[in-house]
Amino acid sequence: MTFELPNLSYSHSALAERGMSQETLELHHDKHHLAYVTALNGFVEGNADLQGKTLEQIIALSHGDAALAGVFNQAGQHWNHIHFWNALSPNGGGIPGALEAKLVEGFGSVEAFKAAFKTAATTQFGSGWAWLIQKADGTLAVTKTANGVNPLATGEGTALLGLDVWEHSYYVDFRNRRPDYVSNFLDNLANYEFAEANLA
Repeated sequence: MTFELPNLSYSHSALAERGMSQETLELHHDKHHLAYVTALNGFVEGNADLQGKTLEQIIALSHGDAALAGVFNQAGQHWNHIHFWNALSPNGGGIPGALEAKLVEGFGSVEAFKAAFKTAATTQFGSGWAWLIQKADGTLAVTKTANGVNPLATGEGTALLGLDVWEHSYYVDFRNRRPDYVSNFLDNLANYEFAEANLA
């Protein structure tokens, strides 16, 4: 099985008016994500135990295995970015009713959810991700992961909405202002319809 870079469902310039420039998307999607896919395919080609497995199976197999750390890094980042492109929208920011009700139930208010998510995203030291997840009991929570780790690997829950907080995701547009990048995502770019669709 050869993994491929997915096409964006919007143009490279579609998010510019909402705070993510064409340059960022061209670098992030066309260069960074492609590099993860290329490296992952190289690992799979050289390891018969990985051949024929799905991305999710490779993540499960390689997570926590020091000998497969390189495999996990590429597979995790490929999975994370597939999620991330869907978590962005040119019409982002509006929260549909079912998800809003779950956010209020889980956090007390939408603003409290955003505050918790922003805290997770801004306190992730170095590279990583912030996530809105649905736990096994159906409740919602916010978590963060380092590098290429994700809720699929940790088993914490189902990823509803993930935000890349590696510097390459925001430095062109926001320089070192990660908090501004996170706020802009939550208010203007987040595809909450995608998040709602991921609810169990």
